[in-house]
Amino acid sequence: MSTARHNPLNSVAAHTALIAYTLIALFPVFVIVINSFKERRAIFREPLALPDAESFSLIGYQTVMKQGNFFLYFQNSFIVTVASLFFILLFGAMAAFALAEYRFRGNMLMGLYLALGIMIPIRIGTVAILQMMVSTGLVNTLWALILVYTAQGLPLAVFILSEFMRQVSDDLKNAGRIDGLSEYKIFFRLVLPLVRPAMATVAVFNMIPIWNDLWFPLILAPAEEVKTLTLGSQVFIGQFVTDWNAVLSALSLAILPVLVLYVIFSRQLIRGITSGAVK
Repeated sequence: MSTARHNPLNSVAAHTALIAYTLIALFPVFVIVINSFKERRAIFREPLALPDAESFSLIGYQTVMKQGNFFLYFQNSFIVTVASLFFILLFGAMAAFALAEYRFRGNMLMGLYLALGIMIPIRIGTVAILQMMVSTGLVNTLWALILVYTAQGLPLAVFILSEFMRQVSDDLKNAGRIDGLSEYKIFFRLVLPLVRPAMATVAVFNMIPIWNDLWFPLILAPAEEVKTLTLGSQVFIGQFVTDWNAVLSALSLAILPVLVLYVIFSRQLIRGITSGAVK
């Protein structure tokens, strides 16, 4: 029997590589945060240096709190992101369960059809999406963004979750059916807990693009009362003058929720990525 498949060094190496990649990815975040606590001249003079007694300044955060409606923008982004992730995970998991569990004519074609959304960017249909939102009266509402982001994230969710759900033991599901569990109870009580790492992976992969998106908020919800945090931060960027202190401070505050959620889901994310690769 080959011992390579069961070698714990493979798992350690995979986790080490993921941690290294994470640190590399977080370096730009570190630069943004430290520069948000500096005065303007220090940002351009020594961008990689930590703020000291001479360069330390909170002018950027003070500007963010005084201009615009930062807390409203934050609330809108939070509502859109959480609601979109909820619908992506719910509908994506249900569709993945149906494709993985039930064999029917057109099963493969349905899976390929859903996977097309991964290859074709949703921004190609921006004009048609805007026309649909205008005709339904959803322009300048948070529901417009939630619906678009849900449609955007479903193909990847179905693609990832269906592969994990095929690995769930058929004996476990059949035992549940023998005990009288309905298909809904089998799905929610037996299957979902076993694919939790995959769910966390899908959530993280969709959370960051939704939170940081500027394209659809600018087109579908530009009104002041429904602006997201990313769109609201653009008030500090002018055609001729940019308040870099305020921009970096707004970005630093916008990054915090994503970092917190990433830390919460990090262990499940690593398990979801390495599952099947380091058995």
